[in-house]
Parts: sequence; C-alpha cells; structure tokens
Amino acid sequence: MPDAGAAAANSDPLFEDRAKAWGIDFIHFNGMSGDFYFPEIMGSGAALFDYDGDGDLDAFLVQGAMLGGNRLDEATFPPRDRPPRSRLYRNDLRPGGEPRFVDVTEASGVDARGYGVGVAVGDYDNDGLPDLYLANHGPNQLWRNRGDGTFEDVTAKAGADDPRWSSSAAFLDYDGDGLLDLFVVNYVVFDLEENPRCFTASSRRDWCGPSAFTPVRDRLLRNRGDGTFEDVSARAGIATQAGPGLGLAAEDFDRDGDLDVYVANDGAMNFLWLNRGDGTFTEDGLFAGVAVNRNGAAEASMGVAVGDADGDGDFDVFLTHLAGETNTLYLHQGGGTFEDRSVESGLAAPSAGDTGFGAGWLDVDNDGRLDLLVVNGAVRVIEPLAREGDPYPVELPDRLFRNLGGGRFEDATAEAGPALSRPTASRGAAFGDVDNDGDTDVLVNDSNGPARLLVNRRGSAAPWLGLRLVDRRGRDAIGAVVEVLRSGAPALLRRSDTGGSFASASDPRVLAGLGGGGAVTAVRVRWPGGAEEEFEPPPLRRYSTLVEGEGRAGGGKGGARTAGGEGGDRRESGGKGDLR
Repeated sequence: MPDAGAAAANSDPLFEDRAKAWGIDFIHFNGMSGDFYFPEIMGSGAALFDYDGDGDLDAFLVQGAMLGGNRLDEATFPPRDRPPRSRLYRNDLRPGGEPRFVDVTEASGVDARGYGVGVAVGDYDNDGLPDLYLANHGPNQLWRNRGDGTFEDVTAKAGADDPRWSSSAAFLDYDGDGLLDLFVVNYVVFDLEENPRCFTASSRRDWCGPSAFTPVRDRLLRNRGDGTFEDVSARAGIATQAGPGLGLAAEDFDRDGDLDVYVANDGAMNFLWLNRGDGTFTEDGLFAGVAVNRNGAAEASMGVAVGDADGDGDFDVFLTHLAGETNTLYLHQGGGTFEDRSVESGLAAPSAGDTGFGAGWLDVDNDGRLDLLVVNGAVRVIEPLAREGDPYPVELPDRLFRNLGGGRFEDATAEAGPALSRPTASRGAAFGDVDNDGDTDVLVNDSNGPARLLVNRRGSAAPWLGLRLVDRRGRDAIGAVVEVLRSGAPALLRRSDTGGSFASASDPRVLAGLGGGGAVTAVRVRWPGGAEEEFEPPPLRRYSTLVEGEGRAGGGKGGARTAGGEGGDRRESGGKGDLR
C-alpha cells in the first residue's frame, strides 16, 4: 500500500524561496534611468561560502550602482540602500534548526560600492580563510579575510586591480605551486559618454548587444606567494586573443594533470585555454569542439556548468544562451574532445525561448544523477511586456531539467514550483547546501529585484554523502576530483570548485546523492597537482572532511574526519583495508 505521507511530500514543490524568511533582504539595483546603458542588463552575481569557518554557508550578494552621473532619485527603480552596496550575510545555523542570516556588511568592513558584476572566492594567502574578489564595471577589488569576521581591501597592495569591465573571475592553481592564482574574464569596452542607440523591430528603444562594442582581453594573475600577484597574461598566452567574456570554468579538460580554463564569450567563439604545464596556454576551443555549436555558429554564451552529465566518468560542459539559440550541452567524447548533443539530450527545445544566465549541475533528488537548473532573464526588450507598461520588460521563468540517465533530460520546471516558474530577470546563481541537510540549495541574484534562496525540500530524503576536501595547507582543495566507488553501481564523479555558473561562487564541498543504489566501498580523490588517494567510506547523511596526505595512495584506505550534517559530531572515523 503506498505511503500516504511520502505521496504528500512528493506533491510539494521541489523548491521554496526562503530568502526573506531566513533573513536575506537584499534587493538588487541596476541603476537604470532611461539611458539604456549596457551594464544595466548584465549584473550581478552571488556567493555561498563559509567565511567565518563555523561549518555553514554564508551569503554574499553583488550590487549595482548608478551610472552616467545621474542621481539615485532619477533611477527608474530607486534603491532602498543609500548608497547601494554589495552585502554580506552571516549564517547562524544551529544543529537541527533552520538557517538565520544576519546582515554583517558594516561590521565586516566590506565596502563595495562600485558597479558590481561578479564575485570569486578563494584562499589566495593560504591562511585557511576564504577571500573575496569582486569583478566590476570599473576597478575590481580584492578583499582579504582577516579571520576575525572582518575583511580588508588589499587590491592595490596585491596588484589585483583591473579597471576594465570584468564579468567573472576564478581562483585556480594553474602552475601547481600550491598558491591560488586568479583568472579574470573581461567583457567589452563601454564608455558612458559614447552610449550607442539601439532599437527593437517596432522602433522601441532597446539595450544594445555585445556586437556594438569592442571585446576585451582576459587577464591571468600569478600568485607570487608574498601576498601579491603578477600579471602574466602576455607570457602565458592569454592576451593573444580578445573576446566578450562572461562565464568561465576551470577544469582539467584534457586529463593531463593541470587545470585548463574555459571562457564563454558572448556572441563570439568560446575559448578553451589548455594548460601546457610550462606556464603557458594554447587556445583549443575549435578543435576540441566547444567553441561553436554543431552548426558552426557562435552563440551568446553567458553561464557555464561543468559536470558528468551522462555518468560516463568524465566532465561535460553546459552553456546558457540567448532566446532563439537554445542552450548547449557539449558531451565529452574522451581525449579532450567534445560533441554538441543538445538536441539528443532533450535540453535544446525547452530552452528555445529562454535567455539563460546562471546554471549549475545538482542532484536535486539525490538519486545519483546530476540534474540541471538554469536561471533566466532577457537582455533585450520583450515586446508584449513593454506594451503592458513594464518598465523593465525582461522577466522570464527559470527552468529545471531532470536527468533521466544516459545523457537524456526532461523539463521538470512545473514540479519545481512557483519559486522557479514566476518570471524574473535572473542573473547570478550560487549553489550550495545552506541548511546542511544533504541537498543543494540555490542563491539567485535577480536584476532589479529581491534575492531568492531556493531551498531544496525533497533531496535529503534519500541517502547522501557530503565531503569537504582540504589540501595540505588547510584550505579548500579547489580543483580536486572525487570518485565515489559503489558496489554493483557505477562510480559517481564529482568535483570541488567554487567557480562556474554566471558571475558567482558556489560551495566547494562535494555532495553525492546515493538514492540510485549501491553501497559506498571507497572514495578516491585526485588532488590538485595530480596525486591520488583513496579513503574508506565516510558515514552517510553528514559532512566529513578528507585531508590530503591522510588517505592511502596504495594498499589501503585512509580515514575521514566527520563533522556537520544532520546531527553530525566531530568524531574521527578511521579504518583500514585494501584499495579496490
């Protein structure tokens, strides 16, 4: 006889917006005043990260600003905050309770009042504390985490500024020296004094697209290890090509042991910068099959999501695009080559009318297969909305795709509930488990609207394995790859990273749903730098910490430190056994 309680639970929406209820009262301000400045439609991102080291995820939301010398009162949507600024919220999660977010912007010292677009998170000074890098239309900022709840602006001292229009950034150790470097994606040259005029087909004033502007070269900053960065863009080869960059992801796409960088360019061929291992990169997007779609056309790429979409043991690439283009899924064919399988996967047709920004792979129901969430919002005037008098006629519903296995997906947006189906001008999306209950939640920054915290209401019902990966220096091991080995079932491939999506930074912890069957027999980790270790199965339904050097590279399994999760304690979980 069916379980009536389970049936009722399954009829509830997958996601519920709990931002306001849990204390996140952020409202984005894009500065629009009727001048149709291009930056008005491109921001902003969000971050989920544990800045105070208490084991739960805090939130950072990037804010816009007024443009063109106009006064705040002249804005179409005057801001609540005067002046507008990016905001930091501390998560005061108690075991067994719900999160409670507290605005600690003032106390933290983070004074970010520029026109913010993107945010990156990483421990650049190896003190065990995550730092913030803000990508702006205008000077960027590097905020160093002092460890006492405050941050200091070290941009000038560190040599981390970039005065151009930056969209996204990511921390990565590209040269394997144990220090996090910084890759900054730049967009186009936009001068407020030379704002071109563009129009819809009905002669209505509209925002211009990237083709009206000159693209900008990206930037690679090498960490010297003394708290400063060196611009090595030219020496590394990154400066050889310019593109209107928006999204990026760092991953070892060709499986040669070092991190490569994928850049999503808006309306131009995407870049795949392959790391040669000698401090230089080669652009290989076209030959690898990820520069254009299957028809040879460059698309309006915005967001990037990297994950094992088809469960075959390698990482695939998903891109969001403009309405009329459909989103794109590039499946890894092995050897660092990819094939556009958007149509065959079922992801193309439902997205034909969407303009996607933030995106991420998440196992929404913890069945072991990675589902896909895309947040949408137009960048050109939607005529029917404009005719109805909407002053910002770009709102679209978001979309959730369920993974059916074998590289096939179905549109599950209706099941996700009104938290996704209500039209918004979504931009950045950060993914992470904000309530530590074992499923992935999503923080969304909506242009000219309140932030949303999409809380997963179902995933934690299935068994799950949560892992924090820590390198020898005590920091999150960004770039580490995890294989969860199971008896009688394929291994689950997951990655620890904070980048991807659009202009956002996500939880570096690894979350693997186990509802698809198969007992965990071991966890194998490939650490940044290429070393591999195997660990005994950590306890389920809680977060455990795997530390580089505490596993076994051969002949046995190391132990896992357990902490967090549902009622998780701080006990050690050791063990021994043979590698499989």
